[in-house]
Amino acid sequence: MIKSKVPNIKTSVFAVMSEMAKRYGAINLSQGYPDFSVSEELIARINQKMKEGFNQYAPMEGVLSLREKLSEKTFELYHRRYNPETEITITAGGTQALHTAISTIVNEGDEVIIFEPAYDSYAPVVRLNGGHPVFIKLKFPDFSIDWDAVNKTVNSNTRLIIVNSPQNPSGKVFSEEDIARLKKVVSGTKILILSDEVYEHIIFDNKRHNSFATDAELAERSVIVYSFGKMYHATGWKLGYFLAPELLTKELRKVHQFTVYAANTPIQHAISDYIDKKEDYLNLPEFYQTKRDFFIKLIKEIGFDVNPTEGTYFQTVNFSQYTDESDFQLAERLVKKYGVAAIPMSSFYHNEENSGTLRFCFAKTNDTMEKAAEKLAMFYSDAKKQLNLF
Repeated sequence: MIKSKVPNIKTSVFAVMSEMAKRYGAINLSQGYPDFSVSEELIARINQKMKEGFNQYAPMEGVLSLREKLSEKTFELYHRRYNPETEITITAGGTQALHTAISTIVNEGDEVIIFEPAYDSYAPVVRLNGGHPVFIKLKFPDFSIDWDAVNKTVNSNTRLIIVNSPQNPSGKVFSEEDIARLKKVVSGTKILILSDEVYEHIIFDNKRHNSFATDAELAERSVIVYSFGKMYHATGWKLGYFLAPELLTKELRKVHQFTVYAANTPIQHAISDYIDKKEDYLNLPEFYQTKRDFFIKLIKEIGFDVNPTEGTYFQTVNFSQYTDESDFQLAERLVKKYGVAAIPMSSFYHNEENSGTLRFCFAKTNDTMEKAAEKLAMFYSDAKKQLNLF
């Protein structure tokens, strides 16, 4: 037997709820992946690259032509030029990029600030590296950041601040004011920033994605993580990348090479060709806002009240007035009895705080969302009867 480095870590809630959805034949609105097709042209390009012989190891840092295209993309969108040879690295998905960044930066005893609710991979990796997660709760219901609390929390042991915008699971988008407040927090310190921007293109209501690449001061102390899976509706390809200043990239690549060494070769070459079709990712805000609005319309027609998500392809729905169950108990019952899988928001808090809220993924076809809404309407009807609200 071995001594566990993370004895309190459970199986990811995404795996748990997806397995339950499969077991009970439920509609899976839990795990964040689309149920519609990937571009046939892009798939054909991958196939062609395989036929052309691009089937062996890619360079450790990634295919250069792709990194050059990403340098151009970043400059066009965020007005900062990253050197493709020394400041851009292709990874086996966003989660691997996050793992590599945390493992590179965090040492024994370092404190890492994490805003909750938070994507569930951050804290375990901090602990794996001997660090101490320090949690700051976003303010409900708008999930805004209490910057006074951040200022009080920062100390000489603070090594890293992890930010995520658009934020999973809340959908909160970092504002320009948030950027300015964060700059004041880290000014004059050696604190680094890990900016998880995998949903950079999935943002709504004409809001702007305030990438940390746009600010010179923050960019110089930031590792910024992106995902091709979110860009191209292909989460199973597990391909992403990170941007970082040259000196930091040198350290990141030391860890990256002994984590995965290199990412998928033919897909890198195919995306290098295909990424010139800018409309595929520039049209994502409109594409997903249509889906968000359709899902919200269905939910409101049932009778639920929701605050529209600002970004990502997730929408939270509060059920606390319809049940005394914990959100996890409710999620289990929705799967088993009503046939819809969602993620309990308590899973995104270190203390499993219950708010009676579930997170639904709307990266689905309209038909899938309509079928899920029919099942949620059955729950709503049953709950109202039990509460004698009719």
